[in-house]
Amino acid sequence: MYRILVINPGSTSTKIAVYEDEKCIFSEKVEHSTEDLDRHPELMDQLEFRRRNIIEQLERSGFKIADFSAIAARGGILPPVESGTYLVNEKMVHYLKHLSPVKHVSNLAAVIGYEFANGKIPVYITDPVSVDEMIPEARFSGIPEIERKSLSHALNIKAVCRKVALEFNKQFDELNFVVAHLGGGISVAAIRKGRIIDVNNANDEGPFSPERTGELPVGDVARLCFSGKYTKDELKRKFIGKGGLVAYLGTNDLREALKMAQNSKKADLIVEAMAYQISKEIGGMCAVLYGAVDAIVLTGGMAYSTDFVDRIRSYIYRFGPIFVLPGEFEMEALAFGALRVLRGQERFKVWGDLGE
Repeated sequence: MYRILVINPGSTSTKIAVYEDEKCIFSEKVEHSTEDLDRHPELMDQLEFRRRNIIEQLERSGFKIADFSAIAARGGILPPVESGTYLVNEKMVHYLKHLSPVKHVSNLAAVIGYEFANGKIPVYITDPVSVDEMIPEARFSGIPEIERKSLSHALNIKAVCRKVALEFNKQFDELNFVVAHLGGGISVAAIRKGRIIDVNNANDEGPFSPERTGELPVGDVARLCFSGKYTKDELKRKFIGKGGLVAYLGTNDLREALKMAQNSKKADLIVEAMAYQISKEIGGMCAVLYGAVDAIVLTGGMAYSTDFVDRIRSYIYRFGPIFVLPGEFEMEALAFGALRVLRGQERFKVWGDLGE
């Protein structure tokens, strides 16, 4: 039996779990107050604070480092990498602490795990945000100075593909999928034989979401940029955080938006427009797969809404079988990635050996 500690930091909380093989035997979400976070304004200043919270939770529950076979940490913002499970090493830790171009909270996980393990047990990450398997033709933006980037909810996308593959009694790399991760940001991906060959960057492209604008008319964006009305940071907040449902309806909660839609034609139209744009993106990814789609998978928090799923289903039901796996499976996916390595079912990769 293998016992695995899973660490997954969020912006205002840290999720931890303990798995014994495939079974989760302990799970806790440690909430962090605004006051605590304000005392550590720089991302990496939070390392000791969050590590201490994890240790306290584990000790209260009777766990210690000697109990674990490995630590599975959420992958941070690395340069483009192959899909898979990576051994966390000093080079990766240094990059996440000092060189990562995006100060994202996921950068903390591998660093915390590495320091917590202290060389006694291995630490792994699986399918970080920067997994890049895009085909060459998917990278062109129309401007030579700008290349489309693969930044997605890769961990959950791969996890739900594995789950649906079981329904077909096949390995996930034998099938073609279109997966729509429907959260605060939306990733819609084409997966061909296990590889994410195209996906929208959830920050810059694709449908609008509860708090992001998705794609925008570039001419109007240029006019906004030079209008003198906004600073660069103000515009970025309009695009990410204050866009989408927040901009139209003042909420990033789909449940609230659907309540508004019951009494407001405008609100109903806005919710329908989001479903329409998601469906259009799904249709585009079906085209990328030449229509050879074994399954379309809807996942993420918004997939809990039967009403919203039915809106999307009405557009795409002819494209392929639809599977709905609401929520996210990140903790399980991290644990299972480490478990496959521990069992010898998969070889871990060493970051830095592949030209990163």
